[in-house]
Amino acid sequence: MTANSDIRHRNASLISITRVLPPETVSSSYFDEQLAQTYKRLKMPKGLLERLAGITERRSWGAGMTFEDGAVAAGEQALAAAGIDKEQVGLLINASVTRDNFEPAVAVGVHDRLGLPRHALTFDITNACLGFVNAMTVASTMIDAGAIDYALIVAGEDPSPWHATALRQLNRPDSTRDDVLAQFATLTLGSGAAAAVLGRSDLHPDAHKIVGSVTRAGTEHRDLCVGGEADTGMNTDAAGLLKHGLELVAEAWEEASQNGWDWSNMTSYVTHQISNAHTNAIIEAVDLDRERLPLTFPVWGNVAAAALPMTLAEDSVKYSKGDRILCLGVGSGLNTALMEITW
Repeated sequence: MTANSDIRHRNASLISITRVLPPETVSSSYFDEQLAQTYKRLKMPKGLLERLAGITERRSWGAGMTFEDGAVAAGEQALAAAGIDKEQVGLLINASVTRDNFEPAVAVGVHDRLGLPRHALTFDITNACLGFVNAMTVASTMIDAGAIDYALIVAGEDPSPWHATALRQLNRPDSTRDDVLAQFATLTLGSGAAAAVLGRSDLHPDAHKIVGSVTRAGTEHRDLCVGGEADTGMNTDAAGLLKHGLELVAEAWEEASQNGWDWSNMTSYVTHQISNAHTNAIIEAVDLDRERLPLTFPVWGNVAAAALPMTLAEDSVKYSKGDRILCLGVGSGLNTALMEITW
């Protein structure tokens, strides 16, 4: 029995992919200002986010928009770019980490606001930062099975409640250096939204063929990054997450290569966007060409499940027909996913 899940698609293509950037910018220096007294008390230098993570800024929806607004806007753009009528959509999946309530699903609000048909299956897939890639696999499998002709996948993210909680916790008079390290990853998060339309390859021969995906679970590491409700925030063992996440990627990559996947010379490697350290480590772990990795985290931060599709949408304007793209991510849990797309 293999350790990877290995799924190959026959008739599924990516027809369009879009991203929506929130209107406001939040610099890393803003967090330095908010934590100035804590850093001084703990004798820690300012500029940690920019120096260690390589993140100078991230986006915020501000007071006038929500993550759902972003998901709806991205969905509208993706449908328009695909030239697909809403009545043709047979499946809507929301893949975001962000949610206001435990129920109903975020997808139902997006479905309602987009005016999608009643026959469209509608639900959420939540799997930390891998949700969007997982949703693409589920949608592609349903297209292969003939259950649907078209799927719309969306993700809108807003970590601002977690930002507020982290700042409140770190500005307590008894906060420690360990507390700063545990909240460091929270302050790298940014807001944004993405959407994609998937459909049948035989109906769209010029679309981008979804070749397949490989996933691998390392759930013994499920406690390395745990995000709760807004008032409890998110705590991350960044060093452990990096170490074990990269081990999981390397194991998945090695076994995939033994099962017929050859990703040694892809046109572009679109990774989940986290930080300088993560990017450098993944390059070393599987020997990637740095020039083939588009980077958006320096100005968008880590946009959770929307980060990878937003980066793919941003970089896609450079692609030509026949280019081979590998989408690669690690999500808290731990899980990793690698998806190949032929442009």
